[in-house]
Amino acid sequence: MASSNEIPNLKTLLGNRRGGAPRGRGRGRGGLGSSSEERDQAKDNAVKSTDQDAAGSRVSCVELGYLHDPYAKLFATQQAARRLPLLNRGTYVRTSAIDLLVTKFLLTSPDSAKQIISLGAGTDTRFFRLLDLYPDSRLIYHEIDFPTNTVAKIAAIQKQPVLYRKLLHIPSTSTSYHSETYNIHALDLRTLIASSDQTPLPEIPNLDPSLPTLILSEMCLVYLQPSTVQSIISSLLTHYLHPATSASLILYEPILPQDAFGRTMISNLQTRNIHLHTLTAYPKLGDQRARLQGYGFKKGAMAVDTNFIWRQWVNEEEKERVAGLEFLDELEELELLLKHYCVAWGWRDGESDVFSNAWVDVAEQHGA
Repeated sequence: MASSNEIPNLKTLLGNRRGGAPRGRGRGRGGLGSSSEERDQAKDNAVKSTDQDAAGSRVSCVELGYLHDPYAKLFATQQAARRLPLLNRGTYVRTSAIDLLVTKFLLTSPDSAKQIISLGAGTDTRFFRLLDLYPDSRLIYHEIDFPTNTVAKIAAIQKQPVLYRKLLHIPSTSTSYHSETYNIHALDLRTLIASSDQTPLPEIPNLDPSLPTLILSEMCLVYLQPSTVQSIISSLLTHYLHPATSASLILYEPILPQDAFGRTMISNLQTRNIHLHTLTAYPKLGDQRARLQGYGFKKGAMAVDTNFIWRQWVNEEEKERVAGLEFLDELEELELLLKHYCVAWGWRDGESDVFSNAWVDVAEQHGA
């Protein structure tokens, strides 16, 4: 979920739903005098910086009791400020929704080996949380991110005995970590695209091409051009995995860029040199479903906004618990915020029907 300085003033927008396009345009970090390479590097650096924003949001939720995550603080390099109640609720819904889909995948045929590939994982703690919950699962977990982010994560693991003890061995200085269960790969996702000069694609150690594989992108692929995303997913599904391997993709991304909220969010992010390319390419839930089908996920392609998730996926008892954590009377603002983010998931069954079985009873939002 975006940090507070990127979220539009919700009360202003609610008071003027027909508001025009924002006047200001972010200059970003790459001025007119910069070279193309310098501008591209500035954009990459801006994207890398979003990881600590996410880490701070997790810490805020954990400290207030929204989420249970004993590892969130261990990866946050900055003292996290308490987030606005609206943002805490958004982070809670996002994390809970993805946890639900991942858990259903792991608990379907629980004795079978499975694989997760987390794109742009950064400081994400999901591997360690899953290890605590399902210590006997036959799960191979992969994280792919920029080397600057992976070296920071490995350094954090080395400093924390509670993390270090969970791994068999981790080198003292490295940008990557490889084991039979957990792997951190220092790779720019764009290097996974086949080139015209037949340059070999990089290896992804310990990636099993035959295991049912869940690919996860939480606010990662959104920063890339749609054609680039298409090529990355194609490489993962056809080069790194066998064509007959059961595979899926879960996306968490913003939607609805054309209204006042969406336009203002885009403008706010542009001031940080952050550009959400897939937001304008796939603006509605129906576009997200069609996108997944275009990637080859023909067996199923579903999408829901996070407002639907809050209303339909969270039971009443849990809603009451969350409501008691901090005062929030801006219910209309919360609904507006949650309607501008979505979770989309698609799959192909391949040699097994693990994903069809796992997600058969997950409620979907129709229309939109």
